[in-house]
Amino acid sequence: MTDTEMLPNEAERNPIVRITDGEAMADSRDVAIYFGKEHKRVLQTIRELHCSDDFRRHHFVLREEIQQHSTGASKTTFVMMTKDGFAFLAMGFTGTKAAWFKERYIMAFNAMEAELRERPAFDPDKALNDPAWLRPALLAYTEKVIALEGKVEEMRPQVQALDRIAGSDGSFCITDAAKTLQVRPKDLFSFLRSHGWIYSRAGGGEIAYQSKLATGLLEHKTTTVHRTDGSERTVTQVRVTAKGLTRLAQEFPSIGRVA
Repeated sequence: MTDTEMLPNEAERNPIVRITDGEAMADSRDVAIYFGKEHKRVLQTIRELHCSDDFRRHHFVLREEIQQHSTGASKTTFVMMTKDGFAFLAMGFTGTKAAWFKERYIMAFNAMEAELRERPAFDPDKALNDPAWLRPALLAYTEKVIALEGKVEEMRPQVQALDRIAGSDGSFCITDAAKTLQVRPKDLFSFLRSHGWIYSRAGGGEIAYQSKLATGLLEHKTTTVHRTDGSERTVTQVRVTAKGLTRLAQEFPSIGRVA
């Protein structure tokens, strides 16, 4: 797919930068697909970036992954980059998609700057000595504390259930994961596709994104199916780990509780 074939709102449906173990990260393979470039060209561009060694060390991490196939094993080299590293890289790209990204980046920065300029100056010493400000502030804070205490008590069974899941061994097929999360399997499949967990491959079947495999949220299980004619077929299934199930219980918007 070329830059001109990419739609601007595709970035919102399938974001490149995703939260990985609490940190915003991007996979060089996803960057290559998004901008319509060869992955080896993206790696070459990263190697040739004019940045300091300190910036490169903190924002670009070279990784390798071994994949097992029916014909043997293959090694893939890729780069995980921080949000700032991705922005530095993408600013050097050209084309329709890259131009749209730069415009959005600049617009977001300007909007943040304008919001900060419009905020009134706050003098904490003056506020703390002003009864007219202090009394409603304390009341509002007290109400929030009471509400949070009630929410914590309400969520206690959910937290205990999540702890049991996180400490369990093994993994679940997506259908069984949906049953555990008490959601419809088709809704979970839709959520995983739209939020960058899995994608459909040509010829059918689902494949996990590398970022989710690398962080242990998903895994691939390969099994051999015996046909009635005596032949065999290798099938790869995406499975949700206990860690992934815990993350989904926190992120999936329709989950009310975990069994």
